[in-house]
Amino acid sequence: MSTSVLFDAPGPRTRARHRAYSVVAIVAVAALVVALVLFLNAKGELSYSLWEPFLTPDFVRVLLVDGLLKTLEMAFSSVVLAVVFGALFGVGKLSDHAWVRWPCLLVVEFFRAVPVLLLMIFIFFFWGITHGDSGRYWTVVAALTLYNGAVLAEVFRAGVLALPKGQSEAAYAIGLRKTQVMTSVLLPQAVKIMLPAIISQCVVALKDTSLGMYVVAPGLTRVGKQIYTQFNNQLQTAIVLAALYVIVNLLLTLVATWLQRRLVGEQKPLDVGMTALVNTGENTGGAAGGI
Repeated sequence: MSTSVLFDAPGPRTRARHRAYSVVAIVAVAALVVALVLFLNAKGELSYSLWEPFLTPDFVRVLLVDGLLKTLEMAFSSVVLAVVFGALFGVGKLSDHAWVRWPCLLVVEFFRAVPVLLLMIFIFFFWGITHGDSGRYWTVVAALTLYNGAVLAEVFRAGVLALPKGQSEAAYAIGLRKTQVMTSVLLPQAVKIMLPAIISQCVVALKDTSLGMYVVAPGLTRVGKQIYTQFNNQLQTAIVLAALYVIVNLLLTLVATWLQRRLVGEQKPLDVGMTALVNTGENTGGAAGGI
């Protein structure tokens, strides 16, 4: 019987017991779903009139075009800007110059500490309230950019610091400046470490667009509010919106995982760094030739 370093492989009795536990859990979940459906039916929550908006082509078009599309636009804009923000301030926190490092530290810690909803409300009342729908749209984008950018700044900083010191020392040894070391050697290697956290933050940004409802910003929650105000079907609307968010987040995770394998593959961080180091050394022939 094969054994693991951490535990013994389960025997026939243990495997049979685990299968029994799995069957019991599946039956319990199925029974819970059936009970929930019966309860909702008894309360009249499954009547066609409450679900009709989500089966009507005009309402579905509004939900997808005016709701989901605007939500994806806000999420995409905020993620792109947050990555730029995070890279700049994350590298700034690693600066040797105190006049650069301390302002970056204060900005990152401040925007990490302020809740997204409060940040959104502050931006809306100071700027967005006078600019109509575009102001509400960019209020959500700005709030998500500042919060998620501050989080990503820590991700970038931690990713760079997680690399072995020998990588930067080898780059300095061939005559590269600190900016070249950061952009050509450390960041390409740190991407593999940072990518799962960046993907997770993208999902967070997409979900947080739902807070735009409190500043009357366009998106799924605004369209959903218009629907349940007209049809008085809050539960049904919440279920449909939650399903859309879950589907989009799953698709985003699948795309991001594919992108990670496409860009990084199975290379080790050392392989990525050595490739960047060799390419940089070839482009700076004078510095490399002096070693």
